Amino acid sequence: MTTTPVEADWDRAPSVLEGARTLELTTGDCNLPYWLRHVAGTMLRRLSDGSVPDVGPTAAVRTPGPLRDAIVDEFTFRHLAEEKAARALSFLVFHAPGTDDLEFFSTQLIDEARHARIFREHLLRVGLDAAEIEAEVARTAATTAAAVLDPLEEFGLQVLRDQGDFYGGVLVLTVLVEGVLAPAAELSERKWAPLDPAAALVERGANMDEIRHLAVGSSVVRRHLMEHPEERPRLLEIVTEGRRLWEKLPMQEVLFRRESLFQEGLAEHGDLIGDYEIWPGRRLVDTGIQERMEAAARWSQETQDTRLAYMLLSDAAR
Repeated sequence: MTTTPVEADWDRAPSVLEGARTLELTTGDCNLPYWLRHVAGTMLRRLSDGSVPDVGPTAAVRTPGPLRDAIVDEFTFRHLAEEKAARALSFLVFHAPGTDDLEFFSTQLIDEARHARIFREHLLRVGLDAAEIEAEVARTAATTAAAVLDPLEEFGLQVLRDQGDFYGGVLVLTVLVEGVLAPAAELSERKWAPLDPAAALVERGANMDEIRHLAVGSSVVRRHLMEHPEERPRLLEIVTEGRRLWEKLPMQEVLFRRESLFQEGLAEHGDLIGDYEIWPGRRLVDTGIQERMEAAARWSQETQDTRLAYMLLSDAAR
């Protein structure tokens, strides 16, 4: 009997934050046979056979109001972010220098495309019809995505598409996409658990994938720099430039609007949450907008700094 590795086990997989600190995986560890056996064959099968319970959204989220507005705002954004990541990954697959690299990034492309679908499909479960989803995705694409995701995508495509830079592209996706968005998804998983367990389950599954993507992507860069230390200044400049770009993007405004809607919902439906703790010793109903945003920002910084140090690029964390 094949033992499921911890990162692909629903019951044992670490959080994004813990996985970023401790998990070490390579493309050789997570090649195509790994993905077929442990992701498609085990992790996802447990969803399809019902052994990972899915109780669906509560009525508070299905009913028009601030909670549903918050989940719609978040999941349309996540849908577009994952879709853009999948498209960008096609260039990594094209430029992959070895078989294990090609296989791993092919599976990551499938993972991101699958995430885009499940975030979109969850909006049907909270009561939107297909036409409403199309309209919400178009609105998000024209506003939030245009302000945040499009500049990030263009930066990444300059490295991946225009320069054909495999290792620079891995670095951009690992630090500026996975390393920034994954900790925000950790917050999402925690805060939706008592109000929309199905949304939390969507986030949990996506986060399990992102832990693997973070670990493997950073190992690719680390291996390259150990073999080619002369590449370090060039890669350091890419990640420094990318982080400067992130600082200029209005992501905090996006999060503030989303958390404001969630806060309205907390005030209205706090009785459904009770003493549920978003982190040890802190009840969700007692948290505010700023506290949750500060936690997500702190987790993002810690995740990026940990992975940059592992990739021998700790200077970029300063």
